[in-house]
Amino acid sequence: MLNDELGPHEDARARGHLNDIDCQPSFPPVDSTYRKNIEDGAYYEMGDDDNNNIQRTHSIAESVMTQEGLADPTGFWIICAVVLIGDMNRGVLFPIMWPLVEELGGDSVWLGYSVGAFSFGRIIASPSLGKWSIEKGYSTTLVTSTSIMLVGCILFAQVYRVGSLFFLIFSQIILGIGSATLGVTRAYVAEITATRQRTTYIAALTAVQYGGFTVTPIFGALFSYLLDNKRYEAGFLVFDEYSAAAYFMAFLCSIALCLLITGFKARYRTKPAPKAKKSQRRMEQDDLANRVTYCHLSVYNAALLGCMLLNVSTKGSIGSFETMGISFAESHFNLQPAVAGTIVSICGMIGVCSLLSMGYLGRFLSDIQLIIGGITICAVGIISFAALNSVENGAENSIVHYVIGIFLIYGIGYPVGHTAVIGLFSKVVGRRPQGTLQGYFASAGSLARILFPVMAGYISQYDDITTVFIVLFVILVVSNIFVAMSASTLTALSQ
Repeated sequence: MLNDELGPHEDARARGHLNDIDCQPSFPPVDSTYRKNIEDGAYYEMGDDDNNNIQRTHSIAESVMTQEGLADPTGFWIICAVVLIGDMNRGVLFPIMWPLVEELGGDSVWLGYSVGAFSFGRIIASPSLGKWSIEKGYSTTLVTSTSIMLVGCILFAQVYRVGSLFFLIFSQIILGIGSATLGVTRAYVAEITATRQRTTYIAALTAVQYGGFTVTPIFGALFSYLLDNKRYEAGFLVFDEYSAAAYFMAFLCSIALCLLITGFKARYRTKPAPKAKKSQRRMEQDDLANRVTYCHLSVYNAALLGCMLLNVSTKGSIGSFETMGISFAESHFNLQPAVAGTIVSICGMIGVCSLLSMGYLGRFLSDIQLIIGGITICAVGIISFAALNSVENGAENSIVHYVIGIFLIYGIGYPVGHTAVIGLFSKVVGRRPQGTLQGYFASAGSLARILFPVMAGYISQYDDITTVFIVLFVILVVSNIFVAMSASTLTALSQ
């Protein structure tokens, strides 16, 4: 891949002339004081210089993976494991959430609050964890958050025994706090990859995250099927169709903790070297970023805000389906939760394949084109459900329609469009410290997963679920208009 992307001069440097390669160290997270000497385990932030030459150290150019632009393969895979388990808390519990809410006496509004509670936990914790990753380091931050996630899984397993919807919401908040590390993990990946290859590796990380909450519902469906109306006790542990999935997640959290403690190296940043004179291209980019818009924001800040709003619209749309998907499949297609969860899982697997192909798509399409194309496909899938009547009103909707719609949303539209938004945001941030900003970006997505599910719950309760689809369609269309109008500016800032 490196040879394909570099020209002859750069290719020669990558293959043998390591002495000509610059490196860009960054800033120490442990005690917020610069270190004079590079300590054992220190690493450099990857990036491109003003001539698009990949910057890296001697040591990280030795392995095949680092020649592809990845500075710490082991750390990357452990980060992927943490992200996978964090989002599996949504995926595995997805098929049992609606039956559990019904069993506890709740309705679709309570379902919206229950799903939104997970994102509420994320939104209150993401900025703090992002900042903490800069001040305390990635290891401490991730071990702490994963421990909280383990506690949340144990609490969720007790919800049915407690019999309280408020306790369900509380356990969801704790789970959200424990898994509020998307900003931290994305910042880590951004700092160990070159800018020009960042979308590819963030796409790989997002594929893991996406698979966590779209593919793993099949596990929840399996627990629901095997333990339907069954109950087993082992000491103080009670296994039923609602608690077994939570105990399964607690076991996975324990594995993640072991990986973090034993295999994840503590890495510290070092004081930046004196910067060379800026190139003409860099000065033009800085001049553009510092211009003031009509809303009294700099172009740079406006671009960051715009990317966060795109994150809200795309995350909110998928969050609404996460909330209403099972009840919609029951009411309009007469599908059982296990069947609906399986369909979502299969389309999620296809979505993971779409994400893993982002590096290939990026050779032919820009981030802007990927965003517009992905959002358009997602919007088409959503609006295709708007004209359907419920089974209660005598409709006989084809399951093929449901499969195609979910495929467009989960298999192509959301994974491609949303991942391109993440990559664009990271590129706009550039060489600035990414931890805090990625935390705010993750919080924006979590805010969407609060507002949109609650909105969907109220609309479906007091109007009709098809109205939800119309609202989501309009929001996505407006998002695409914003991207098209701002395409040139976003492209200039992300180079």
